[in-house]
Amino acid sequence: MANKTLTRMDLSDAVFREVGLSRNESAQIVESILQHMSDALVRGESVKISSFGTFSVRDKSARIGRNPKTGEEVPIHPRRVLTFRPSHLMKDRVANGNRG
Repeated sequence: MANKTLTRMDLSDAVFREVGLSRNESAQIVESILQHMSDALVRGESVKISSFGTFSVRDKSARIGRNPKTGEEVPIHPRRVLTFRPSHLMKDRVANGNRG
């Protein structure tokens, strides 16, 4: 398995090749989409992309954790976390190694 990471530039290059817009326009579209997604998540909205998955924000309450080395109890402050739940189609596609 390769240790390749898909970047913004990779996405804008894909838009450039497949849609035929200029490189600059392709980069602007990718940035715009990512900005819309980020803004929605900051507002607490979910972002659902059909056949891909759902990004959502969850509020986690305060709790007591434990330092695994010392066993000392440590307070964990409340926070918001980003979660991703893949669609069934995406789960199947990844499980099949993109063969299906």
